[in-house]
Amino acid sequence: MYTADYLKSFVQRVFVQMGCPEDDAAIIADVFIKAELRGLPSHGMLRLKDYFQLWQARRINVRPQIKVVHETPSTAVVDGDNAVGMVAAYRSMQIAMEKARQVGTGWVATRNSNHYGIAGYYAMMALQEDMIGISVTNANPLVAPTFSIQRMLGTNPLAVAIPAGKYRPFVADFSSTPISRGKLAVMEKKGQSCDLGYVQDKDGNPSTDPGILSKGGSMLTLGGDYEHGSHKGFCMAATIDIFSAVLSGANFGPFVPPSVAYLPVLEQKVGEGTGHFFGAMRIDAFQPADHFKAKMDQWIETFKNAKPVPGKKVIIPGEPEFDNEERIARQGIELVPAIATDVKEIADFFGIPFEV
Repeated sequence: MYTADYLKSFVQRVFVQMGCPEDDAAIIADVFIKAELRGLPSHGMLRLKDYFQLWQARRINVRPQIKVVHETPSTAVVDGDNAVGMVAAYRSMQIAMEKARQVGTGWVATRNSNHYGIAGYYAMMALQEDMIGISVTNANPLVAPTFSIQRMLGTNPLAVAIPAGKYRPFVADFSSTPISRGKLAVMEKKGQSCDLGYVQDKDGNPSTDPGILSKGGSMLTLGGDYEHGSHKGFCMAATIDIFSAVLSGANFGPFVPPSVAYLPVLEQKVGEGTGHFFGAMRIDAFQPADHFKAKMDQWIETFKNAKPVPGKKVIIPGEPEFDNEERIARQGIELVPAIATDVKEIADFFGIPFEV
């Protein structure tokens, strides 16, 4: 088991060794460890190897000049200068929040970025200022649209964070696929199989192989198949792709650059890098914040008290992750041995101590 502070300090040192400024490395490390604490290891230490290999391949800019290239009082387009995605995303959400402070709401479309970790991190930034936060991103194509065998879309997550009063915030953070690529990677590391409805082989046949992507297969959208609503998952993924990329000037759909170094960058581009989209809404732009949060408490209580099926309880979005944060912070973060081995190799490369 590792403490959150130990892993955060280690990750920060790794990115400083890559050439990141201390402040940027601290942001990156915080997003990594927040994923681990919230029980989302698919976006935590597992991903360190991906970023390390992208750095080795000189496919990320560790000292970016992030800038606003277009704006109005409530909107902006940000160019991330090929930054590590967490850095471009953090600064973009800061801009959205600043615009919300000034005019009530702020909306930022970001281009020329990279994979940014868990979407919920940026949406939750708004909570501390009694704002509603929204965060979406597109990603490299691993997902086939309904009735297709071609990988055209990313797992394209949506995160919405809404403050409450006496209850913990409502935080919905989920991908437009039944499972993330990272969770498939964890399953593969553990030698497990995945459920039907997550992936298909290169011919479109259902598969339980979490490593099927390396064999020409693809992931499926939410719903798994048409009969169970995969076309709705396709609609969600497509909407996020348009907001993140078409609106910002990033690459969309099949043209999004891969977030792993072992896949080549496509020669054809329709924009710049990976795209994100952020929103911040000041609650008191609509009604007094205390009144709203009291109503949110009432909403949460209403749904928590919904009659459950036997042996179950109704779960408010965000509850499991907040429970995980408390438990994992207390018990420590456990790394799959194969992931710990990868991390140790990176530590040895930079000459940074790491306990295995």
